[in-house]
Amino acid sequence: MRTWRECLIEQLADRESAIAYLQAILEDYQIYKSRAVVRRSLLTVVEAQGGISEFAKQVKMDPQVLSKMISNEDIPLIEALGIVLKALGYQLSIQPMKLEDSNLDKYTGGLDRQNTSAHVAEN
Repeated sequence: MRTWRECLIEQLADRESAIAYLQAILEDYQIYKSRAVVRRSLLTVVEAQGGISEFAKQVKMDPQVLSKMISNEDIPLIEALGIVLKALGYQLSIQPMKLEDSNLDKYTGGLDRQNTSAHVAEN
């Protein structure tokens, strides 16, 4: 019998599944603001994609430095996310939010309708 995490890691070995998972995590982050969940998710994706050593080779970093960047709360979350996305061949971008989004005012502060959200774009 396998654990849920083992099943998740197996599924996230597929690059497209890993990107879809990260997009879902970012959507949850916009609502719940849990940086710890995002960092754990980044580490899960890294593990599923071959581990810290393999990822470090892809982004030309020392494995210990990479591990610290992803898991250390003192490092900006966007830096950690950027490194993982780069290794997957993606980058962050900005795109308009759907106007029918019921949380639109929450994100924009009700100031105007120039709405943006984080979006993962393939290089």
